[in-house]
Amino acid sequence: MKRIALAYHDVVADSRFDSSGFQGPDADIYKLDRAAFGKHLQAVAGNPARGSSKERAEVALTFDDGGVSAVDVADMIEPWGFKGYFFVTTDRIGTPGFLDEAQLRSLRGRGHAIGSHSRSHPTRMALCTPDELDREWRESVRALERILGEPVTTASVPGGYYSRKVAAAAARAGIRTLFTSEPVTSTSMVDGCLVVGRFFAGKDTSEQWVASLAAGKLAPRLRSYLFWNGKKLLKAAGGKLWLRIRYRILARRAAR
Repeated sequence: MKRIALAYHDVVADSRFDSSGFQGPDADIYKLDRAAFGKHLQAVAGNPARGSSKERAEVALTFDDGGVSAVDVADMIEPWGFKGYFFVTTDRIGTPGFLDEAQLRSLRGRGHAIGSHSRSHPTRMALCTPDELDREWRESVRALERILGEPVTTASVPGGYYSRKVAAAAARAGIRTLFTSEPVTSTSMVDGCLVVGRFFAGKDTSEQWVASLAAGKLAPRLRSYLFWNGKKLLKAAGGKLWLRIRYRILARRAAR
């Protein structure tokens, strides 16, 4: 059976994108309305005809940033039998729009996994120095372990900028499973850390695409892979200019 990790961010009521998580047009493209997310859950878990048992994928639901909407997300996914992976930017804990310590402990008590999404959410984490990477992972893991009273061994890479040195630093911090933004089902090992790809779902992602992915179909995986790697080339070529242009385009769209 294939294993598919879906990557979400915030899930909000009535398209109130400013109610949870990071703010701005760049962040908003990754946020879903609750109604849309409900359709995604139906597509993943509620359709008994979504593929044979051989084709059907085992789906993991992951949620980045640590926005306060995680509490509502847990309420939505639990009736379907899911437990989520919630990855937290620890510098934001207890700030407006983000989970506080009591909410993190509550989610963990309900059986959900709590992991690191770095300390400060660097824009381009793969370009951090080794010392910066060590601080990002170690301080984040230490903060979560203090709150939860247990080892924290899972994490996800912020911003989509992954490299082997990012995983190596995560491994040094005690992380044993690291989720990236690479849209692949294959995994790899870096210094004892399992590196797992994910398929991102945002506000324009249809439930049909999610259903096809969960059914184990090749087409949505291939499209995601080609799109991601094309975008990765633009990121590498454009550097900070790419980020500025992207933000301006998204800001103009949001203003319409």
